[in-house]
Amino acid sequence: MRLARRLRNERDAEDDLTPNQLAVLGTLARCGALTIGELAGAEKVQPPSMTRIVNCLVDKGLLQRRPHPGDKRVVVVSLTDEARAVVLESRRRKEAWLNKQLSELSLAERRILRDAAPLLERLSQA
Repeated sequence: MRLARRLRNERDAEDDLTPNQLAVLGTLARCGALTIGELAGAEKVQPPSMTRIVNCLVDKGLLQRRPHPGDKRVVVVSLTDEARAVVLESRRRKEAWLNKQLSELSLAERRILRDAAPLLERLSQA
């Protein structure tokens, strides 16, 4: 959807994170610590691609790795405090943009959106 893409791109020009990197941070913020394989599955990319994204975010100080408690061969990835702040700021900017756009709609248009929300949610889950 165009709206989802627009919301993903609602960020400051100086941000040096790609939309994929921001998506990974968002997934970890929602789900908590995950293995590379779980994270790749959640983001629908191959594990080697996710490894590259994770490596970049670790280098930026946004992710940390630790051994899986049950299998020392597996790595678990989690957010750093700095990453949590990035995620919160990203959400704040998206919400501000969306609120501005919604405030420009008429009352009738907002009612249409409210009534369509359950259907749109169902479609997004398909």
